[in-house]
Amino acid sequence: MSVSNPTLITFVIYIAAMVLIGLMAYRSTNNLSDYILGGRSLGSVVTALSAGASDMSGWLLMGLPGAIYMSGLSESWIAIGLIVGAYLNWLFVAGRLRVQTEHNGDALTLPDYFSSRFEDKSGLLRIISAVVILVFFTIYCASGIVAGARLFESTFGMSYETALWAGAAATIAYTFVGGFLAVSWTDTVQATLMIFALILTPIIVLLATGGVDTTFLAIEAKNPDNFNMLKNTTFIGVISLMGWGLGYFGQPHILARFMAADSVKSIANARRISMTWMILCLGGTVAVGFFGIAYFSAHPEVAGPVNENHERVFIELAKLLFNPWIAGVLLSAILAAVMSTLSCQLLVCSSALTEDFYKTFLRKNASQVELVWVGRAMVLLVALIAIAMAANPNNRVLGLVSYAWAGFGAAFGPVVLISVIWEYITRNGALAGILVGAITVIVWKHFALLGLYEIIPGFIFASLAIYIVSKLGAPTAGMVERFDAAEKDYNLNK
Repeated sequence: MSVSNPTLITFVIYIAAMVLIGLMAYRSTNNLSDYILGGRSLGSVVTALSAGASDMSGWLLMGLPGAIYMSGLSESWIAIGLIVGAYLNWLFVAGRLRVQTEHNGDALTLPDYFSSRFEDKSGLLRIISAVVILVFFTIYCASGIVAGARLFESTFGMSYETALWAGAAATIAYTFVGGFLAVSWTDTVQATLMIFALILTPIIVLLATGGVDTTFLAIEAKNPDNFNMLKNTTFIGVISLMGWGLGYFGQPHILARFMAADSVKSIANARRISMTWMILCLGGTVAVGFFGIAYFSAHPEVAGPVNENHERVFIELAKLLFNPWIAGVLLSAILAAVMSTLSCQLLVCSSALTEDFYKTFLRKNASQVELVWVGRAMVLLVALIAIAMAANPNNRVLGLVSYAWAGFGAAFGPVVLISVIWEYITRNGALAGILVGAITVIVWKHFALLGLYEIIPGFIFASLAIYIVSKLGAPTAGMVERFDAAEKDYNLNK
């Protein structure tokens, strides 16, 4: 444990800094809008980096490097799909959603936006979309808690049960106290830490394995197919991995960053910053897993933990190749990835429970102070449920993430995308899209049909449902008028 002491000290300093940021954000949180969306005050840098950090959870430093380590470059299709999807999301959705939410009742959450955009007086659209958020985000939160537990377990030799609580405690603390501003400010710090770790680590692994030529020869000697992008894949397999990119259009924690930008003018610059950050991080992630093949082939005596659980490849490389103080900083990057996404997800769940259930149906005249404290209580409630779900030590991070990602991508992606580019989408069309998308994902996943990732049929069927059902009716004059006003505002200011 003496070797771990510098790492432990680094972790404690890092966690203390995040909680301190939470306390600073607490002083700027005066009402529910501040707690949920930071008063729509994020500049382009914070918008960009918090969108990136909230997107790239523990799977960036655990799930994906582990998949590359096991299967070689054939798993990198997922990174390509994510880059394409993220860029299209920034291009088509970010600015328009920022304006549309403002023109539609200054909506604070996605269910709030759907309810105003489609003039849903029944509350059905709000309830169903909030339920989808709670179901899939609780699974997503569980994946973050598993990743945090794995980190504490392998770094400090804790039992999985103890690590589960240790990994979740800090995130819950600053999200509970500071809300959206704490989450966004800490995300910016965490994004910086993640890119530092993912640029430095593969370079050091490359040097440790003898440079580019020696490393590539060792990877080829282990298995020549490691370089084959199509190894053990089929057309359906490649499409499934690329299909991850479709998920971006429907992720509430990423869309919230667009809604919170200070203006449409910030979006273009935020897109450039975020995409640069994302490409460098994903490139580094693939390199860590890939070069790890060469390192552990050359050093089989230390490969035990990675062979036992391939998602530990980044953790083990950091511990083996770096001074304990530097290793502490690098391993904090995993904690940063976990905390940044988990905090966003807890906050979105809290927002759905507070804004879309409590305020709408239980206490319409609740004060802002009351709503903020209800929001904090909901953060605790969702966190406890997610911890209970994560209690199984056999959980794999990437598997949990893929299910939740598909659920949001198919249920919300088509509705969000179509609602900001097509004025004739109707309330029933939106409702049909959400239901068809969510149900398709659940059914497709259960039966594992065709070996195709469930987000793809979910997205296609939801889009068709939206179009067909919308064509059977017509939007109201008010819906068309608000859409046109928002589109005009967007074109004037982009």
